Amino acid sequence: MKYFHNARLTKEFFQENNIILLDHPACSPDLNPIENIWGWMAREVYKNGHQFQTVDALCEAIFNTWSNVPTSLLETLASSMPKRLSEVINKNGGATY
Repeated sequence: MKYFHNARLTKEFFQENNIILLDHPACSPDLNPIENIWGWMAREVYKNGHQFQTVDALCEAIFNTWSNVPTSLLETLASSMPKRLSEVINKNGGATY
């Protein structure tokens, strides 16, 4: 089973450009560094065992944390993409973790 965008135009583009698709789930953390950001955010929001008394307080903490994602984290994740992609290719589309 192929895991890729199902739009007709996307499929046509891949075919016309001789792009070979790997069997790889679309939600794979291997190729979705946003998963690392969500993990960082959860650790930041709840660091030191912080608990929230209201949904509004939790939402505020989440928005504040999102606004303060370090540029260095984003740069590190972006620069990791060639290595991540290479590992997935070497595993023939399989998970690398």
